[in-house]
Amino acid sequence: MIDIRTLYKSFGDNEVLKGVDLRVPAGRTVAVIGASGSGKSTLVRCINHLEPIDSGSILIDRTHILPDRLEENDKKLTPREVARFRTRIGMVFQSFNLFPHLTVLGNVIEAPTGVLRWPRDRAVEQAMALLTRVGLAEKASAYPATLSGGQQQRVAIVRALIMDPPIMLFDEPTSALDPQLTEEVLTVIRDLAIRNRTSIIVTHEMGFARNIATDIVVMAEGRIVEQGPPDAIFGAPRSPAARQLLKLAG
Repeated sequence: MIDIRTLYKSFGDNEVLKGVDLRVPAGRTVAVIGASGSGKSTLVRCINHLEPIDSGSILIDRTHILPDRLEENDKKLTPREVARFRTRIGMVFQSFNLFPHLTVLGNVIEAPTGVLRWPRDRAVEQAMALLTRVGLAEKASAYPATLSGGQQQRVAIVRALIMDPPIMLFDEPTSALDPQLTEEVLTVIRDLAIRNRTSIIVTHEMGFARNIATDIVVMAEGRIVEQGPPDAIFGAPRSPAARQLLKLAG
């Protein structure tokens, strides 16, 4: 479960999130849509504590993200405990964020061996099983620069999934891909990445959002202006921002 209360976040004088409240029950798939600059990406980065928050709070199961610390049971988490907390939240970025100096296999096993101290044999076995499921087992020894964008993003998804996180976050996972590669990645997200998980997907793919999400959240100018089931948002949007966004999307 994710419970966001009165969340504010600024970068210098630019207030990006302006009092966001959002509750995501366990097992739901939320698609976050909105115009560029509406705060969508910043929201998911705050959930994973990649960006510190200015005020408000985020509760993820037992962990409280606060402006100056993370807490569990009123106890501040150490840096290593924060790192372990992040392993419970898989994150897929629009720019892949693979380590260029590591092979595909090296990228996938970096966190389980480095943070969770898995034995290498266990990590490799899990990694190869997942790479096989996304059709990339033969690329285990390749370096990211030799892969297509779609292949890199599938590796990034496997890297996020290897520790079987209960939460998955996606920040515009197909924005850097052409239409054919986009379909490859969306298929992996639909069929593998979000199953039996709580997921938040920032996306501009409106058809995908409508088909995959249990809930749609519409953001504009740092606020949530509308939310509800896909049929309601896409069929009869109430807010001017949602109507304009869906009109532009065709």
